[in-house]
Amino acid sequence: MLERPAPAEHDLYFAGYVAAVPAGDVLALLAAQPARLARLAAAAGGERERDRYAPGKWSVREIFGHLIDAERVFGYRAYRIGHGDATPLASFEQDGYVAAAGFDAIPLAEALAEFTAMRDANLRAIRRLLPDAAGRTGVAGGWPVSFRALVFILAGHVEHHLRVLAERYGLRG
Repeated sequence: MLERPAPAEHDLYFAGYVAAVPAGDVLALLAAQPARLARLAAAAGGERERDRYAPGKWSVREIFGHLIDAERVFGYRAYRIGHGDATPLASFEQDGYVAAAGFDAIPLAEALAEFTAMRDANLRAIRRLLPDAAGRTGVAGGWPVSFRALVFILAGHVEHHLRVLAERYGLRG
């Protein structure tokens, strides 16, 4: 089982995501999250997919799109760092990504399929690279980060947004 990363293994910004991962097997959580998102997408259905809990906030579709973006970016970071690549990696501006992507035009089912494909690819790489890569570190967004921390960030980021979707949008899968 992969140990929880120490606070020094990631930027403070990501501490909430790491803390959102419950005790247990983080790889099992990563594997289970697409099914949880699928149940939530089914509960949203129809016009609820475009709901926003307040003006200027992301729609449900945009949140799913953001999950795709973050899965791709955090997964890429883990892939590079897991392979021992020490090249500093850029940060990403989540609001700009969502604004440019047109996610409101994509049904949740399509977004879910893309997220699931990304998660499957990331999990395959993570499993292949473990346990050797767990402690490898690099720099992303100007901050040191370990491979292990990125695995927890991937899981915790989804947990965070599942909580937002439940609390702010009333969606539970």
